[in-house]
Amino acid sequence: MWAQLPKAELHVHLEGTLEPAMLLELAERNRVPVPWNSIEDLEGAYHFEGLPHFLTLLFQGARVLRQRRDFYDLTHAYLRRAHQDGVRLVEMFVGPQTFLDADIPLDAQLGGVFDAIEDARSGFGIDAKVLLTAQRHRTEAAALELLDMARPWYDRLLGFGLGGAERGNPPAEFANYYAQCRRLGLRTTIHAGEDGPSDYVREALDVCHPDRIDHGVAAADDPELIKRLVDERIPLTMCPLSNLRLGVTPDLRQHPLRRLQQAGVLVTVNSDDPPYFGGYLNDNYRAIATALDLTDHDVATLVGNGFAASFAERGVVDAALADIADGTRGHARGTS
Repeated sequence: MWAQLPKAELHVHLEGTLEPAMLLELAERNRVPVPWNSIEDLEGAYHFEGLPHFLTLLFQGARVLRQRRDFYDLTHAYLRRAHQDGVRLVEMFVGPQTFLDADIPLDAQLGGVFDAIEDARSGFGIDAKVLLTAQRHRTEAAALELLDMARPWYDRLLGFGLGGAERGNPPAEFANYYAQCRRLGLRTTIHAGEDGPSDYVREALDVCHPDRIDHGVAAADDPELIKRLVDERIPLTMCPLSNLRLGVTPDLRQHPLRRLQQAGVLVTVNSDDPPYFGGYLNDNYRAIATALDLTDHDVATLVGNGFAASFAERGVVDAALADIADGTRGHARGTS
């Protein structure tokens, strides 16, 4: 039943949607040497020892994106695939700093992304917005530089975030970056509690004041922090298959998503970097539903949470929630 419901995806990295076939195609198109000779070789490298190991491969693969056309093709391919899973709304991360290092101008990156979003909106009926992410292994000055560089696109950007390996890069190091985002009226998210401790989630809330926490898995070990997430209505954009593949949780049956939801946290399901972690959005729903023995009603609630936690206008959220309710009732009538 839930597979046909309209969905929102709030935690997906555009450069992490690069399918092996497209990676090799772009490597040939742009004459970028890569250490893989086939799709099988590349997929064989997708066995990660943790987040830093994954990020090394992600950045290596991203080197094949060199021109505006590449960003268009990547964005359009992801949105077409997401549409197959019933995704109606995407709030996607784009990390420009990797490509700026390769002298790819921001207007080429965003131009390709925005063109693809427009074409997917008219072609598939899927809407997408962009959150630019700074990388936490870089300095706060670099994050502020990105924020300033993106000024011409503020009216088309949804907001800003922070990603990358957490350990040794605590949220407090980016306090001024987040303060400037708030002064500009931009929405914010922050990766915290993935490979970092629950204290990083608390520090993010105290210092950065984000609208959403990305991942937040470690918060499940801290009852006071759980209560705060509930009281302050801070959503978590969780990514079950990513957490499994990176060893954040050793077994999806031990994943804290259900415990957090039962405690009242606004929990959402997302795909993160789908080709690397073995599944798009519906695959994540299916995997966590099986592992945690969720009912169709439980999963429908999670689907609704995706819209409730989004930055979409109230009318868009209400319409999606109404469609989810209609789809759920229709299924119940059909099985009664």
